[in-house]
Amino acid sequence: MKIVSRVAFSVLTCLFMISAGAILPTSADSWKQQNSQDPAAQAQTVSGKIASVDKASFSINVTGSTANQGQHFTNEAAGPKSMTFQIDKNTTVDGQLQVGANADVTYRQDHGTNVAISVHVS
Repeated sequence: MKIVSRVAFSVLTCLFMISAGAILPTSADSWKQQNSQDPAAQAQTVSGKIASVDKASFSINVTGSTANQGQHFTNEAAGPKSMTFQIDKNTTVDGQLQVGANADVTYRQDHGTNVAISVHVS
């Protein structure tokens, strides 16, 4: 009788371990997908004229279209819109930020603030 109970206990333990192993990777993958942020998916692009420049930020007047993840939106009906962007250590600037120049800005939103990823001044 002792042998039968030991075998039954071993079989149940093995089944429990196999089922736990099958469930845990799926749960970890779904947690990773929910809590990870894909920077490429959050990047947005706008174009406009530079209205002001500070040491750590700049503003542009957006009059054309904006792009978000490959989709273009037009802003003609709303008129010009001013947007302010923060510049951090990872921001790349192609050209010189100066008032009146045209700029294409790729940015991300971080806690409600627009952070410039790259700026192309023409």
